[in-house]
Order: sequence, then structure tokens, then C-alpha cells
Amino acid sequence: MIGVLRNSWPLLLGMLFLMLGNGLQGTLLGVRGNAEGFSTTSMSIVMSAYFVGFLGGSRMAPHLIRRVGHVRVFAALGSFISAILILYAALPDVIAWALMRVMIGFCFSGVYVVAESWLNDTATNENRGKTMSIYLIVQMIGIVTAQGLLNVADPLGYNLFVISSVLVSVSFAPILLSANPAPVFHTTKPMTLRTLFQTSPLGFVGAFLLGSVFSALFGMSAIFGAQIDLSLRDISIFIATIYTGGMLLQYPIGWVSDRMDRRTLIMALNLIGALMMLAGLVFEGGFYWLLTLAFVVGGISNPLYSLYIAYTNDFLEVEDMAAASGGLIFVNGIGAILGPVILGWMMDRWGPYSFFGFLAVMLGVAAIYATYRMTRRAAPPSSESSSFAAMSPSSSPVAIEVAQSAAHDIDNAGKAQQSPHY
Repeated sequence: MIGVLRNSWPLLLGMLFLMLGNGLQGTLLGVRGNAEGFSTTSMSIVMSAYFVGFLGGSRMAPHLIRRVGHVRVFAALGSFISAILILYAALPDVIAWALMRVMIGFCFSGVYVVAESWLNDTATNENRGKTMSIYLIVQMIGIVTAQGLLNVADPLGYNLFVISSVLVSVSFAPILLSANPAPVFHTTKPMTLRTLFQTSPLGFVGAFLLGSVFSALFGMSAIFGAQIDLSLRDISIFIATIYTGGMLLQYPIGWVSDRMDRRTLIMALNLIGALMMLAGLVFEGGFYWLLTLAFVVGGISNPLYSLYIAYTNDFLEVEDMAAASGGLIFVNGIGAILGPVILGWMMDRWGPYSFFGFLAVMLGVAAIYATYRMTRRAAPPSSESSSFAAMSPSSSPVAIEVAQSAAHDIDNAGKAQQSPHY
């Protein structure tokens, strides 16, 4: 642990500030949009636009890096992010916000690719898995802490947008001033979607449905909170609880997944989530009831992303895992683009508590499909399954490839210890 922090602290510190800025701007826009009188459908398009840019950035950033290098791409995208965060307050218009969200999603995606490439370069084979775990924890801490910043100023003014811009600007200093040289960058060509679906129909469909769940949570939670008249403090706690659940339950669920049929666990988690969201739709309880629902859906949705990737890897050779992950990222991104738009239409038509109805449907369909897939083929033996690697839906292909590589190394080490020739 100490060695990882010693080698990677500039990157981890920079990522902490970056997530503080990103986490704050996402929630702040939802609150500000409601105060500006924008319709739920309009705001859903604004929120969806982020994922359009994010998906495009994950595809184009590697080409930019190869042309001009890590440092220039990182600095350029960071400058755009800081500028856009200020312009949000200066241009409170739905179309302008949607266009800026596309740009900021593109920029954040590219920044993640660069930062995670650097992080991978600073890690060693011995501590790569631990490094990525700490990185994921830092990301979650940044997003959770950002929700508290929502309460330090009036969301109708400029100050919170300025704070978000400053946090992002400051985040680049420890990374760019790090003594580590820019790493050599390479990418893996994604697997075709047809091949990916044939390899793992459950992973393919599950990643798509989960993308819509994740984007609904990331983009529409603040809008839901504002529409049911939660205070600014309560909205920040509600959203922070979603991410806290994801952070605390990621590893226990991962531990269980390495010891049982992953399809059963995927089905059970989706079913629990669907039933809890259905309860949220039917029973309008108090604030602590909302926090319970937030913790459950956050605690389920984040680990499910890693579970779908791990389950897909169970049917692949090691050399094909990175390509399959690229395909799953794309499928997840398509779901993320559609999720807020559908949810926004539902909330406009049937009211804010359709938020829980949408989540219940997505998780319920995933549970039904997982049950169906259990009847189509046998599960691989748990002893031959790949290890669970904790990942975030916002991670770049670089971080996912590194996490899988570290998990594979752990698998090989375990098999070597069990070998009589060890």
C-alpha cells in the first residue's frame, strides 16, 4: 500500500480533484436546471449528451494521443473542461448545455484514458491490481465528497461553477508536474458486436441495460430530488449514498462471485434491485427510506458492471479479453445515452417517482434475461472462472484492460501454488 502511494500519489491526488469537479458539476446541473424551469425531458437530453461525448471520446482519444502525445492531449482537454464549467452559468440554455455536455463528456473520457495510461505505467506487475483498486476507491471518494460541496454556495449563482472549474484546473497540476515520463500508448481493436453477443449474450444484454441504469443514476438523481422538493442538503446526501453503496459493496459481491455461478448472482442482484425500486415506486416513504433505496441501487449497479465483464471473460481466451471489454464499453455507452432520455419522458408523463419505475424495469428485464440464459448452457466451473476485477462504469478501456491483466496474474499465481510442481 505504502509503495503504491509513494509511486502514484500525484496521479491519485489529481484524480481525486478531477472527480470532485466532475461529481459536483453533474449534480449541480440537475439542481440548476430545475431552478431555471427546464422541463424534465429537456434536462434528460442534457444529461444524455454527456454520454454521447464520453462514448465518442473513448473512441477518438487514442488517435489524438498517438498524433500529439499524452501531455498535449491532457492539457488541451483539461483547458476545455475548465472553460465549459464556467460557461454553464453564463449560458443557461438547454441547447447550449447539451452541446457543452457533449464536449465535456468527450474531454473527460480522453482525460481518463491519459491518466489511467500514466497510472498503469507507474505500477509494477506486483502491485498493479492494488494500484487499480486504490484508484477506484479514490474515484468514489471524490464523487461522494463532491456532493458535500453542493452546500457551500447558492446553486443559482456562479460560485459553485467556479469551484468546480478550479478543482478540475488544480487536478492537472500534480499529474503534469509528475516526474514520470509519458508512457508508450497502445490500444486493442474491439471485438465485433456480433461476435461479442455470440460469445456472451448475457454480458452483452446486461451491459446495455446497466448502461441505462448507471446514466439514470448519474444524470437524473439530482433532477428527481429537486422535483420531489428535497433540500439541497438532502439531494447531496441522497446522491452520495448511491456512490457509497457502490464503493462498500463492490468487493464483498466480487468475493462471492468468484465462488459461485455468476449468472445466479447476476440474476439475484438484479431481482433484489428491481424489487427494491418497485417498492420505492409503490411506497413513498420518508427521507431515510430514500437513502435505503439509494444505497441498494448504487451497491448493486456498480458491482454488476464488473460482474458482466468477468462473466464474459469466463468464455474467452486471455488474449481476447481486452477486445471483448472494448465491445462491452461501447454497448454500455449506447445504453447510457438512451437511459436519461427515456427516463426524462417517463418523469414528464407520470411524475418524478417514475425514476424508480424505470430502474425497476431495467433491472427486472436483466433478471429475467439472466434466468433465461441459465437454461441455455452450463456455467463454467468456478475453479476455471476468471477472477473478479473491480471496475467503474466510467473507467476507460485502459483501466479495464489493466484491471483484467492484474486479475489474470492473480489467477496464474493461485494455479501455480496449487500445482504439485510449484
